[in-house]
Amino acid sequence: MSGASLKIVSAITLVLLSLGGGQAFVQNLAQGAAPAKTEMTESCPGMVAARSPFAAAIRRVALNADQVRVSYIGHSTFLIESPQLVRIATDYNDYVKPSLLPDIVTMNHAHSTHYTDHPDPNIKYVLRGWAENEKPARIDLQYKDVQVRNVPTNIRSWAGGTELHGNSIFIFEIANLCIAHLGHLHHTLTQTQLNEIGRVDVVMVPVDGNFTLDLDGMVEVMHALKAPLIIPMHYFSAYTLDRFLQRVRQDWDVEIAEVPSVLLAKTNLPAKPKVLVLPGH
Repeated sequence: MSGASLKIVSAITLVLLSLGGGQAFVQNLAQGAAPAKTEMTESCPGMVAARSPFAAAIRRVALNADQVRVSYIGHSTFLIESPQLVRIATDYNDYVKPSLLPDIVTMNHAHSTHYTDHPDPNIKYVLRGWAENEKPARIDLQYKDVQVRNVPTNIRSWAGGTELHGNSIFIFEIANLCIAHLGHLHHTLTQTQLNEIGRVDVVMVPVDGNFTLDLDGMVEVMHALKAPLIIPMHYFSAYTLDRFLQRVRQDWDVEIAEVPSVLLAKTNLPAKPKVLVLPGH
């Protein structure tokens, strides 16, 4: 990496460390109240988008009827594959994507690294987690052996207020597993939202602690969801990930995987809730 690049990364890291939201802020956001000040900058998407787009290579292997393969592509994008080899890409965007063409893509629009306005026309289902005029997106899709639904949440707006229903938590029901992707979550969850989500076996959690929800708030969400398996995403450096892991080791076991893919089944979920780190970009 060049000296100029190091300076850019260092500057962005300082921005990340300097930001943070209090619990009152995220509670107001969940209820739709405007926060006192804007907590976001474009440093987050800019840092990711500055590099050349890449497509992560995934080796396809047939799955048993009770298995789901989850592969971490990078940022907030996972490739989820069902026993009938339905392929789902989460927070699909122009910068980080699987090499295989997905059948279904989900998107959120807090930053440009979570959506694209130009998805491949061969993708069967493009599911956007927001609607026009701050109305909640309503998604309930059944395709082969996969069901996809969503639970809307609010996000911070660039003007310093709240954008209602700007993010969706997507829930994938596959092979008797319930997998939730929190997207660009900005606030803790209400009981109504928890009821809509329902029982969760696996949850993908943004752990940057600044641009999404602060670490204490995210830990609260993790406790509320009670998922046996938690997979972190949306972190920008080893420091960011280590800070999250240091915090959650108080309450969860932590495993660092050697490969970015994991085969999941109801029968191999951990008996004690665990955080599983999949290597990625």
